[in-house]
Amino acid sequence: MAFVTRQFVRSISSSSSASASAKKIMVKHVTVIGGGLMGAGIAQVAAATGHTVVLVDQTEDILEKSKKGIENSLRKVAKKKFAENPKASDEFVEKTMSSISISTDAASVVHSTDLVVEAIVENLKVKQELFQRLDKFTAEHTIFASNTSSLQITSIANATTRQDRFAGLHFFNPVPLMKLVEVIKTPMTSQKTFESLMDFSKTLGKHPVSCKDTPGFIVNRLLVPYLLEAVRLHERGEASKEDIDTAMKLGAGYPMGPFELLDYVGLDTTKFILDGWHEMDAKNPLFQPSSSLNKLVAEKKLGKKTGEGYYKYK
Repeated sequence: MAFVTRQFVRSISSSSSASASAKKIMVKHVTVIGGGLMGAGIAQVAAATGHTVVLVDQTEDILEKSKKGIENSLRKVAKKKFAENPKASDEFVEKTMSSISISTDAASVVHSTDLVVEAIVENLKVKQELFQRLDKFTAEHTIFASNTSSLQITSIANATTRQDRFAGLHFFNPVPLMKLVEVIKTPMTSQKTFESLMDFSKTLGKHPVSCKDTPGFIVNRLLVPYLLEAVRLHERGEASKEDIDTAMKLGAGYPMGPFELLDYVGLDTTKFILDGWHEMDAKNPLFQPSSSLNKLVAEKKLGKKTGEGYYKYK
């Protein structure tokens, strides 16, 4: 009797698992809002893994440049992947590019998509307005995800009527090379939505990690205070930025020192994240502003992209 009972429980458990799994959204059609480096990268990896993708931005000119960038990136990937078979390389690029279409009208393309990934400017109001508008045109099953690195997902989700189908999906730059994706679950995100996004991330060949909707999620919450502590160490005159970079590369095994990484990421980006956190929790010592960072940003010395930040670049 005990054996029969165990078998019955196992059977019920298996059926429940299968049922829960069946309810997950199998993401096949993806709409990416934002044709910048992040949006284009997300579109590329999605298309290269068998998804149909619509890339959306404000102008045709931006989108054509994005497509050109994606094609160039794909050719580099294909050259390595099919080193001894140029024909297969060309076919891979052609097939992937054929899976990407472009549009300047998000509302007209989201009605048939499974997932909308937003990768636009880091401005809460702009993101809220975008999702509030798209919410009216999107199918009921569609999942909304933001690629924000610093804003609260819950605050963006609250602009919609689908808080249970809203989560964070934070990719890292450059998207085609970086393996990590942070999947951020708000208190309202359903388990079905969360599991669907975890599965989607894996189909992209990424390694997803889970995090609650906390400032900076995992990576930035640890990384930004580390970068700012390096800046404060330098501001106090306790070590040169060159020695700090060398110490962290040779002593901690980091591929880049903190000042090199700050310049690579962009000082304006770091300042934006820090300012947002400081506004949220002004008493937290980790979130205190930096005088040298503020000065460089005010002088438009933003790092590698402007030719000068904490270091000068040719």
